[in-house]
Amino acid sequence: MNDVAAYPIGTPGKKWGAKERATWLAQQRIKRSYAHDVLHKLEPLKEQFDMVQYGALSLSASQYPLYILSSRHWDNSKKNVLITGGVHGYETSGVQGAIRFLETRSRDFSAQFNLVAAPCVSPWAYETINRWNPGAVDPNRSFKAASPSEEAAALMQYLGANPVEFVAHFDLHETTDTDNEEFRPALAARDAIEQKIWQIPDGFYTVGDRVKPEPGFQAAIIGSVEKVTHIAPPDSDGKIIGESLEQWGVINYAARPLGLCMGVTDAPYVTTTEVYPDSPEVDDEICINAQVAAVTGGLEYIMGKDH
Repeated sequence: MNDVAAYPIGTPGKKWGAKERATWLAQQRIKRSYAHDVLHKLEPLKEQFDMVQYGALSLSASQYPLYILSSRHWDNSKKNVLITGGVHGYETSGVQGAIRFLETRSRDFSAQFNLVAAPCVSPWAYETINRWNPGAVDPNRSFKAASPSEEAAALMQYLGANPVEFVAHFDLHETTDTDNEEFRPALAARDAIEQKIWQIPDGFYTVGDRVKPEPGFQAAIIGSVEKVTHIAPPDSDGKIIGESLEQWGVINYAARPLGLCMGVTDAPYVTTTEVYPDSPEVDDEICINAQVAAVTGGLEYIMGKDH
């Protein structure tokens, strides 16, 4: 693939410093409401879930409180499941899919699982439709010690202070056309590292953890989502976003070395879902429903393993 286009901030061949990051931040604009789109929808869920504020963004603590929801009637005999959305704030169906699952399908699994959900890990990025946080840091490369992302650090601190053995973690994401148009060029400029553009996959796919890929689990998610929307085929090199295909609709990444959110727990079943919202074959509802189908398909697979 060709190199990414030049980016208007910074000097080619030189990493960004504080000045370039400040210039980038000054160019960002609020485009939608975290309070309206997310917090308003969480209020009714208090009837079913305990809702705890686990932090707030330093940019504006009042505007960007961070919330996590957990099953109200917690039962230590049940398996525990973590759902995260909005680690990348611009990936809309990750946020709305997590909320929709809690609203519509969570009760179907309440007899078997305790649920923990952080529906919008990066609220400023949600409002500005960004991959990065206000410091031009990618939260989904920051789930590691001494994290440079306060969004990642806050979630890790909460999970560390409230230790739970999880059986599964669903981290809900999207791959969008803006990855090539905006975010990879920005990354190349910020880090002064050559980036190639890759073919944006037309359809849904999952990313498994290379250390614990669980192909049956990933296949169950793909099968469930396939009833809602199309699955991304590999490109002409047999790859998806530069990674070799493990099976239909599935690639694997090294979760913990890369600082990915899906590596934040020791759960044996982990996946990063990737919806493609820019396809002419989908709309917002299909994208949200695909995320719900991913979670339900994965949970049904785990339930089946118990019988």
